[in-house]
Amino acid sequence: MKIHKEGYNSIAVASAVIVALVVATNYVFPKLTVFHYLGYTALFVFWIIVVRFFRMPFRELVQDTDIVLCPADGTIVTIEEVFVDEFFNDKRLQVSVFMSPNNVHVNRYPVSGKITYTKYWPGSFLVAWHPKSSTENERNTVVVDNQIHGSIMVRQIAGAMARRIVCYSKAGERIEQGRELGFIKFGSRVDLFLPLNAEVLVSLEEKVQGGITSIARLGSK
Repeated sequence: MKIHKEGYNSIAVASAVIVALVVATNYVFPKLTVFHYLGYTALFVFWIIVVRFFRMPFRELVQDTDIVLCPADGTIVTIEEVFVDEFFNDKRLQVSVFMSPNNVHVNRYPVSGKITYTKYWPGSFLVAWHPKSSTENERNTVVVDNQIHGSIMVRQIAGAMARRIVCYSKAGERIEQGRELGFIKFGSRVDLFLPLNAEVLVSLEEKVQGGITSIARLGSK
């Protein structure tokens, strides 16, 4: 277990704010009371929550060329056939993972291949499980072209709480299945858009783990 690099600044800011509040409280109210201890306890719990949010547990990743690995920890909230007008302009199989603030928020590549497309879209901040969040919320799209199975789209979506999407993808680079794609701060969702011949291996409301759970088995290109 370690702390993700995206959390360094947030943890530092939270620590500074907590120290400032403790110092200010002791200065204004120097006589210790039960309210001091209650306040300090609440601040400590808040600090633990912030640190825990940026946790990055060690995971032994097993790569499989025929399997789509889960891109994030969370719950499966969508499995349906949709028309995708970004990049593909055809029908795809959508599988969506909702991440609560309690989940690990590292995003991972579902397949290996070459990145052929990346695009950031500004937008709204609807709750991440809202059907329109996939096309109306602030989001970042990445398409990975797998030599055997074709193109897979991954879409990072901001939610009502998430205000920061981090994406490490660059068009033209080759990436490996299970490696870090990015990070979304404070709860959101990730959509996968797969070929129609993919065999989905998960069900709605199923709890999944990024880089561990098999989302689908891919057919031929």
